[in-house]
Amino acid sequence: MWRVIVQPALLFVTPFVAYALYLLARRRWPFVAALWTRGVVSSLAIAGLAIAIAGFVFLALLSPRNEGAYVPAHIEDGRLAPGRFQ
Repeated sequence: MWRVIVQPALLFVTPFVAYALYLLARRRWPFVAALWTRGVVSSLAIAGLAIAIAGFVFLALLSPRNEGAYVPAHIEDGRLAPGRFQ
């Protein structure tokens, strides 16, 4: 369940981290509020949303699909048989 929350959050935060690293590379302190104007923050938020949506689409299209019916875990001859696709 955490993967569903953490992956998009990390994808959304990526442009903000990249901008902070850019500021550090230019030898500016990234925690100065004047460097984070409304235009910069809004463009970073839009970029973050676009990256997160692209990540969702990428995972939806390329994730492996299991074929067949799922047989849940059950007891077979006194032993636990794990769940599987048949």
